[in-house]
Amino acid sequence: MSDAAQIPQFAFRLWSLGRARGLVNGLIGIALLLGLWWLGGLIVANDPDLYAFANFAPEPTLKRLWSMVLSGEVISMSGPSLERVGLGLIYAAAFGVPVGILIGRAPRIHELTNVPFQFMRMISPLSWMPIAVMAFDTWDGAIVFLIAMAAVWPILFSTAAGVRRIDPAWLKVARNLGAGPLHMLGSVILPAIAVDILQGVRLALGVAWVVLVPAEYLGVTSGLGFAINDARDTLDYDRLAATVVVIGIIGFALDAAVGRIVKKLNWVRAAH
Repeated sequence: MSDAAQIPQFAFRLWSLGRARGLVNGLIGIALLLGLWWLGGLIVANDPDLYAFANFAPEPTLKRLWSMVLSGEVISMSGPSLERVGLGLIYAAAFGVPVGILIGRAPRIHELTNVPFQFMRMISPLSWMPIAVMAFDTWDGAIVFLIAMAAVWPILFSTAAGVRRIDPAWLKVARNLGAGPLHMLGSVILPAIAVDILQGVRLALGVAWVVLVPAEYLGVTSGLGFAINDARDTLDYDRLAATVVVIGIIGFALDAAVGRIVKKLNWVRAAH
């Protein structure tokens, strides 16, 4: 077999080795985390002052998690939270993407808005809670508003940065070929910044998922945040810990899904 024919096989072996090593290291990391969790639970269980919190340990938590999965409780508590996060991200993108494109295309508008937007970005989204409660008729509306306030800035600034990185020659060629503003937006700008928008959405998703739980401490009677609050009030600590695990699993899965889309788009863009 020629050297040229051996190169793809060698590259595949390296790729497979890298994936296997990554999987093994990931499993080792999970095992270490479970070990530390088990050790912490053992310390709590043997401390007379902390014994009441012994159900935070892995065994009771995972048993309760399994029963929650079988009963459908995981789905019923996760559905409302996913809906609120989804709506918040949609509203954040509906504002952040157009404004980000405008800021990226117009240096004067960027100069006018940079300081106010950076100032508002540094305000904790939960600081808007009193305003949200007064402004919206429903608790769901207030929560979606808080999530949107948390998610809008990563999307806006990532979009603007992507627009500023577009090669001016692309826009010049499009104008010379007779492209109007809308055609240029759809054919040049949006395809060029699709990865940047998705990277902003990925960052926004992480922030929104963190804000979700305290936001759901408001007057709603559903969702993961409500489940955490309810388990705390009823001293149902194994259910509380199991809900925390559910929050982590869903958040990790959502981030991984968006990350795979970003990688795929990056590969497609590099190929062209």
